[in-house]
Amino acid sequence: MSKSLHRLVATCSLLCLSGEALHAQATITPPVDSVQDAAIRSMVGRLDLERYKATIKGLTQFGDRRQGTARNRAAVDWIEAQLKSYGCTPTERITYDFQVAPPRPAGSPPAPPRPRPDYPAEGGSHVRGIRARTGVNTDSLRQPDPRVRALNAEQTTSGQRQEVYCTKVGTTRPNEMYIVGGHMDGIGWGEAANDDGSGTALVMELARIFSSPDVQTDRSIRFVLWNNEESGLNGARAYVAQRQALQGVESPAGSGRYPEPKWLGMIQHDMMLFDHGMPRADGTLSPAQRPEADVNIEFQANSKMAAESQKLAWVVATANDKFATDYPATVGQHMTNTDSAPFQDIIPSISLRENERGAHIGAGWDPNWHQPTDMFSTYSDKDFLLGLNAAQSTLGAIAMLSGARLAR
Repeated sequence: MSKSLHRLVATCSLLCLSGEALHAQATITPPVDSVQDAAIRSMVGRLDLERYKATIKGLTQFGDRRQGTARNRAAVDWIEAQLKSYGCTPTERITYDFQVAPPRPAGSPPAPPRPRPDYPAEGGSHVRGIRARTGVNTDSLRQPDPRVRALNAEQTTSGQRQEVYCTKVGTTRPNEMYIVGGHMDGIGWGEAANDDGSGTALVMELARIFSSPDVQTDRSIRFVLWNNEESGLNGARAYVAQRQALQGVESPAGSGRYPEPKWLGMIQHDMMLFDHGMPRADGTLSPAQRPEADVNIEFQANSKMAAESQKLAWVVATANDKFATDYPATVGQHMTNTDSAPFQDIIPSISLRENERGAHIGAGWDPNWHQPTDMFSTYSDKDFLLGLNAAQSTLGAIAMLSGARLAR
């Protein structure tokens, strides 16, 4: 199926499901003249598959980067050093406290059941088709590599947590900002290469390109690498709790500096690599990326900002049409269980993924999810290329929205 036909089918499907008659995407996407279009294409061309892979590989040196461990703190330090090396400054941290739930006493009644991952509590989609088993691996012995097993041995403890972010400051509207995020922590006794090294590396690569000396933007862009996503989106929740009230406040007064510009939208990236299709009847999956693989762009249909979030999703989908090289994008309305959720009732918020979170990942379409097999070596160049196409899509969209251009 051609990229344009795939997109047409996806668009028609969403319109039928939502019952809304969207205007042509040209009425949603910011106007871009030929000079800016050329500048954005130049910026997108600076994305490189080998650099993207190298950044993911760099993250895997810290194992699964489980929050509340020395390897997690070392990964935060490494991410910050990389951002500074790109010139993405100011580079700052959010600090918060997280208390690990105590173990349940022997003989106590069972805990209430948690929502199933394929039926999220907030408007998730129902699973159809063949299912495979999913869950979080907690058995260290299922990791056959003794080096990785030893690296991941330290378990979570309560205490201080930190996450790092950097900001591209806008030249004419520095008091307005788009947030681009991915979570750097993982679980499962692997390397968390896909969940979410793939999203973290994507955000870091965008930070590198937007921080180039010749790139200017009208609006600000903040690149955030969340912590504690796997424990309940705690890093993103801490950011909202600490920073929401500071939006658009000039500090010091008259300085023209805005430590927390007004939030215009949030784009999250979580699991970008593996779209091998539905499990077979025996529960196995294809070893190769499927030819019809696509970048899933999700908004939450029952959120307070659903209409605005849907528009933001179509901007990214339009950018995929214009700037992505290999894989198309599909827009869906069931965003859930990732760091965009704490923002979804406040500002337009979307998530980019390899599959639909509720209907696909929860049904076992990714056998490496929270498993020892989530290793860098598991994925092929075609898998990594899907993540790169997501990066091309977000870069193009954010460049259009922020008024990016190249200095002459």
